[in-house]
Order: sequence, then structure tokens, then C-alpha cells
Amino acid sequence: MGFMGDRATLLETGRFVHTHTERAEHGGDVVGAQDTADAETEARHRRGAESGDAASMSALGALLLRRGDLDGAERWLRAATAQGDRAGANNLGVLLHQRGYADEAAGWWRIAAVAGSAAAAHALGRHYRERGDEPAAEYWLRQSAESGHALGAYALADLLEHRSDVGAERWLRAAAEQGHREAAYRLARALDRAAAEESPAAEAEQWYRQAAARGHRRAALHLGVILEKRGDLKEAGRWYLTSAKDGEARAACALGFLLRDAGDEESAAVWWLRAAQEGDGNAANALGALHAARGEQQTAERWYRTAMDAGDVNGAYNLALLCAAQDRTAQAEQWYRRAAYAGHREAANALAVLLLQNGDPAGAEPWFSKAAEAGSVDAAFNLGILHAGRGDDRRAFTWYERAAAAGHTEAALQVGIALLRDGEEHTAERHLRCAAGGGSTEAAFRLGALLDSRMPPPGPPVLGEPVTDKSECEEWYERAAEHGHRRAQVRVGMLAASRNDIEAAARWYREAAEAGSRNGAFNLGLLLAREGNEREAGFWWARAANAGHGRAALRIALLAIRRGELAEGRKWCAQAVELGPAEVAERAARLSEALRQELSA
Repeated sequence: MGFMGDRATLLETGRFVHTHTERAEHGGDVVGAQDTADAETEARHRRGAESGDAASMSALGALLLRRGDLDGAERWLRAATAQGDRAGANNLGVLLHQRGYADEAAGWWRIAAVAGSAAAAHALGRHYRERGDEPAAEYWLRQSAESGHALGAYALADLLEHRSDVGAERWLRAAAEQGHREAAYRLARALDRAAAEESPAAEAEQWYRQAAARGHRRAALHLGVILEKRGDLKEAGRWYLTSAKDGEARAACALGFLLRDAGDEESAAVWWLRAAQEGDGNAANALGALHAARGEQQTAERWYRTAMDAGDVNGAYNLALLCAAQDRTAQAEQWYRRAAYAGHREAANALAVLLLQNGDPAGAEPWFSKAAEAGSVDAAFNLGILHAGRGDDRRAFTWYERAAAAGHTEAALQVGIALLRDGEEHTAERHLRCAAGGGSTEAAFRLGALLDSRMPPPGPPVLGEPVTDKSECEEWYERAAEHGHRRAQVRVGMLAASRNDIEAAARWYREAAEAGSRNGAFNLGLLLAREGNEREAGFWWARAANAGHGRAALRIALLAIRRGELAEGRKWCAQAVELGPAEVAERAARLSEALRQELSA
């Protein structure tokens, strides 16, 4: 007897989970009576079945199957299939599969699938895939998918994706468009990966949102990540919370960071604790850092160890940092090594620094190299220092340049200095600007000096008319001066003086002088002497001379002579001769000889 296609199709509106291996994510696959059938509905189907109506037999069998009454269901499903009912054949396959008769189940699924049951074709396709017969599995899954069956489309996509077949996305999309939440999630992941390092595709977000709205906790997590990156922190927090409540540890961890950044450290700790207890190493690390910041070192160490046990290499690195801060050097080295061997590049760099400090440059270099090759900018810079210390300027420059290209401020400074030494001013300027812009005081000074060297000599200032415009070189000098760079302070003072801004010049000279700059002290003395304050000028010149400034010594000698203190003047002349430079030494020698003759007369 032929199977009744049209009638059976009408019955394929209710669905059961067709095997115990079917994932809850995928929904059900068995056709039968509606979930809302009550006792009256069952009685009606039973009367129809007992009167020989195939549709009633099929519906009653499906209802009993759903209830778990396999014996009662089998009787009516077999009776329905004997009369050619397609849905009955499909559901009989489900029943037999539940009882462990997989091959007999496949036989009934085949009958139903040939008669046009998309659900049976899906079940048959999964049956063949479980047995490793991929060609047969693909054939039947494709039959199901092309009939518009969401589970069939998803299962076909899964099979094709396993084989890296580009056709997988088409069927994921087909299943997702029919409301399959796992398909929507996996489609979003595929689109996300296709977006590479760019911001996530808008379409990926759409599918994450659909899957999350249907209760997919990982989709909710990824949606939260997208929203957080965009700055929609409130909505991101809602999705993290939804995902975390459903048991997603990574979402609980992410929610903790959001709360911490919002200033709610206590609530953050609650979610980190929940995530850490579920095995999230990142959350355990966060708890460790939280307790370390509070000075609770033992608790911090316990959480860092928990992070390590969870497979998070950051746990070993953080534990090493904790030990290093407590001067537990041997233990710090042990944990740095553990993290470094696991591929933690900053741990490798830290281990190398520790070995270098302990006098083992040969042991340090391989770890610096490993860290640098893995992308550690600090390690690349440290390799530059290591090679520079050996006099290998070429290799030092190579590593400095690599670190500078990655944004390392001090490396950019070293590259700039090396290029200046080689006469490559324009390339050097670019690196000095990068370093100065990154906050390097020395780079700001050197950039100022480079620009200063290109400035034309200033013309004589017009008395009483200060020049207020600052050159770019003065602005860079000033930036360095504000951070305590003594040579920059002197140059700013000199440029201010050239603009007749005596007040500013005096302020910068004084700052430099008080910080120990002999040039600052000498120039401050000149300003004070010009204003008639020779006594204080002498004080600063004496400080400069005692720090090795020959011109300052000569100035004091002249002051002493004017006061009639010839012996004192001759003493300072002797110091000026010793300190130089040549022209100062020559003048001081002539003056000393004149004083000698005067004193011996």
C-alpha cells in the first residue's frame, strides 16, 4: 500500500526529539500530536484509532511516545504505517531508535523519507553520519535541508563545515533564518572570523542577537563583547548578565570587569568568584590582583595558583610578579620560568631581566630573544641595550628599530640618537618626534636641539621690546625643562634671555642651578650681576666653579680683584687655569701673573 503524502504532511506539525543523542540546542525532530493535547484529545484519537483511522493511529502513537509509553505507542504506530502513514513511519523509527534498534529504525526512516518526510531524511542522515558513511549522510541531509527542514539544514552545514566545504555557510544561514539558535550562533561566528581583525561585521551582530534572544548563552557573551567594544556598556552588561546567569563563566568574568571599571569592586568580586569557581582562570587572576592591591598577599597567591590550575599561564606570571615584589627572587624566577616555558612572552622578558640582574647575561639573552620574537616590545628594547653594552651597535640598532616601530618610546629615542650620529637628520627627527610625543624628556630636549641647530642666528634685540613669539625648538626645550631636564632648563633660559624675557630666564636658570647645573648657576650669576646683585652672583659663580666651570672661576677672580682681595683673586685664577677652556685659561694665567707682580711689589 502506498504512503499518504498529503495527509501525513498535515500531521507533521508537532515534533519530538528523535534520539537521545540529539542536542537540546537543535530542537526536536519527531512529528506527532501537539504538546497541548489533553485527555479529551487523547480519547478522541483513541476512538478514531480503534475505528481504523490511520491518522488517528499515528497521532495517538505520537502522543504515547511523547509520554514515554513505548509499548502502547509501538502498537498504534505500526498499525498506522501498515496503512501507509508517513508520520507514523518516522515516529516508529524514533521509537525503535530509543529502544536500541538503530538499523530497524533507519529502515522506517528510509520509508518515510522516500515518501517525502524531511524530518525522517534528517534522522536518516544523522544515522549514517554516526556510522561514518558521510556520502549517504550528505545525501539524506541534503534531501531534508532542501525540503526546508531547519534541523536538516543545520546538520548538513555541520557536516560540510567538518569537511571545510564553503557550502556550509549557505545551510547555516538557511537554518538560522528558520529560527535555529545554534545555527544563528555558528553563522555569527563564521561571519566574525571572516571579518578578520576589523571590527565585527554588522551581520554577525544580528545573528548573535537572534541566538542570544533565544537563550544561547555563548551568543549572549559574544554580543556583550561587541557592545562593550562599541562603548554600549549598559546593554553589554545586560547580555553578560543573561549569559552569566545561564552558567557562562566567561560572561561572569567579563561582567566583573565591567563592574570594576564602573567603580563597583565588591559586585565585581562576586562575579569573578562565581566565574573562578566554574574554572575561569582569567577571573581567578582578577581576584588575585584584587587581593594583591588590598595587601592580602596570601589570598592573592591562592587565586593566582587557582588560575594556574585552570590552565591560565597568566597565573604563573602574576605569581612571579608577587614574589618579586616581596624579594622572593628564587621563587619569582621559578614562576617566571614556568610561564615563559608555556609561551608567556612578558614572563620570558621578566625572566631575562632577572637573570641579567643576577649577573647571567648569557642566560638572559635567549629569553630576551624568545620574548622579542613572540612580540614583546620591551624584550626587543632590552636586546638593544644588551648588544649596545657589548659594543655591537649594528645589532643594537636593529632591535631598537624593531621596538621603535612597535611604539616603544625609549627605543625611538635610541634610534634617533644613532641616526643623528650617522648624519641622517631628517629620519632622526621623525623618531625623536615619536619619542618626544610619547613622553620622553630626553627626546624632547634632543628634538629641541636639532631644531635649534637649524635656526638662523638671532639679531640683536631691541631694548625695551621683548620678543614674545616662541620658536618650536623652545617649546620642545620647555617641555623637557618642565620635567626637570637641566640642560633644557638652561637652553630655555638662554632663549628667554634672547627675547629679553629676563624674568623667565632667571626662573629657568635658577631651577637648573638648584638642581646642580653648573651652566645654569653661571648664567644665573650673569643675570644677577647685570642687575647689580654681585653678592648673589658670586654665590652662584662659586657653586659653578666648584662644579668645574672655568669661566665662573674667572668671574669670581674678577669680583675679588674689584673688592681688593688680590690673594683671593689669584686663587680663583689658578682654578680657572686648571679648568679651562683654553681661552679662559690663557686670560686667567695673564691675570694671575699680574696679581703676582702686584702682590710682590
